[in-house]
Amino acid sequence: MSKSVVVFLADGCEPLEVVAPTDVLRRGGVEVVLASIKDDLAIRAAHGVTLVADAPLSALDLTGFAMAVVPGGSVGVDNLGKSARVMAELTRRMEAGESVAAICAGPMLLARAGLLNGRKATCYPSCEEGWPAGVYQAAADVFVDENLITATGPGTALPFGIQLLRTLEGDETADEVAVGMLVK
Repeated sequence: MSKSVVVFLADGCEPLEVVAPTDVLRRGGVEVVLASIKDDLAIRAAHGVTLVADAPLSALDLTGFAMAVVPGGSVGVDNLGKSARVMAELTRRMEAGESVAAICAGPMLLARAGLLNGRKATCYPSCEEGWPAGVYQAAADVFVDENLITATGPGTALPFGIQLLRTLEGDETADEVAVGMLVK
């Protein structure tokens, strides 16, 4: 059985940070479920892009997913932060040592919940304001700290997706997908 990943979606999310990692993971044989925090599956992403989720978050059992992914986009992240279910799941996963990935402004949700204390992470520049000392890794486009994978923004969405695939399916699968997509 293949591993599965849930990607949390809210209006205002950054579309590239949803589509690129999802594409990479699916090419690598990982099941990805795009989960809308609202009952409507149509997501009004940033930049006038409409995405269609696979399922409403309310219909999913989140414990079966190997990883949870938080895309960025400041409006999307603010909307995700209003979802008690998203915040509870991120907290549960971080406390249990289960895989969590966040890109761009997404790691701000973890910081707001106090889940970055003693950790290392990256994010979109300036989104790290208010983080505990020593957490922010400014020089890294994609950073792995045990069960936590973070990345800086839209331009790193493909390498972020490759790292997610590497974590879930190993180097061989990740390298094959990267070569096939011309990702360096």
